[in-house]
Amino acid sequence: MRWIREPLVHFLLLGALLFAAYAALQPDAAPEPDARRIELSAGDLHQLEIAFAASWRRTPSPDEMVALVQARIREEVLYREALALGLDKGDTIVKRRLAQKMEFVAEDVSAASEPTRDELQAWFAQNAQRFAVSPRVSFRHLYFSPDRRGAHTRDDAAAAQKQLAGSPEDAPAAAQRGDTFMFQRAFADQSADQVAKHFGPGFAQALFALPPGSWQGPIESGYGWHVVFVDASSPGRVPAYEEVEPQVKAAWKEEQRAEAAKKAYDEMRAKYVVMLPAPENASAEADSTVARAKP
Repeated sequence: MRWIREPLVHFLLLGALLFAAYAALQPDAAPEPDARRIELSAGDLHQLEIAFAASWRRTPSPDEMVALVQARIREEVLYREALALGLDKGDTIVKRRLAQKMEFVAEDVSAASEPTRDELQAWFAQNAQRFAVSPRVSFRHLYFSPDRRGAHTRDDAAAAQKQLAGSPEDAPAAAQRGDTFMFQRAFADQSADQVAKHFGPGFAQALFALPPGSWQGPIESGYGWHVVFVDASSPGRVPAYEEVEPQVKAAWKEEQRAEAAKKAYDEMRAKYVVMLPAPENASAEADSTVARAKP
């Protein structure tokens, strides 16, 4: 009877009793009858046809359709087996994809609504500056290269401007002035940003201050000096609603999608308590990050 007093025997008996009690209180759940069934509907097959036609610009042949169905079944089998093995757990790519799909679901809620004309006009009145048209200018120029003219570059440009003062933009004398330039000599309907991209912000600022209709300058750019003729200029303005109605509607919908996504996330976020590491032994930068991340 010595074995009855052994602690190991007591442990095994207690474990057997606990297992028996759990089995009695928690009977096996009935197996799900459809857990091993893969069902493709007529809609699923139609989607396969559509995807094939989008890629190949024709409908699939019978053999190709069989191959598509087999590929779809293979994908579903592998997907279910991967879930059974828990391969989705801790996978960063899977997490990101599921999070992205949740964002799409939230955005689709707002996409279902269509704004009325009154709603759009009221929204445009509050956001009109978002659709403002920037000032534009059309001009031509004569370029004077420091590489060719050295210290006399600005003086040569100023002399050319004096000689051309009062001449039209297409005067024969203008064609004989200046040096070869890497870009074109005439630019049409340019914004300040476009001009600055080619010539620099200083040149753009000086150019937009010039009156149209005469040779002006010289103006310095990153390349050298220029004598400029402004053909036409138009000030910036806020367009009427009718001019930009399609853009207004698109911007309104985008704002609604963003607001719906934020609202949906805030509601989901409120369900969770986030625990972050204590900042005692962390760096100052980490402390700041933890503080900003806490709800």
